[in-house]
Amino acid sequence: MVGLAVILLIIGIVLLLLGVFVEAVKFLIWVGLVIIIVSIIAWLMRFIRRQT
Repeated sequence: MVGLAVILLIIGIVLLLLGVFVEAVKFLIWVGLVIIIVSIIAWLMRFIRRQT
C-alpha cells in the first residue's frame, strides 16, 4: 500500500508538471491533481488505521 501511494504521488506530480509546461495537454493538470488527491487520501487512511 505504501508503494502504491508513492507511485501515485510521483505520477500525479509528473502529470501536473507536464500539464503546466505543455499548453496542449491542459487536462493533465486535472488528472495529476486527482491522482495526487487520491494518493493523499490513501496515505491518510493508512495513517488513521495505524493510529487505532
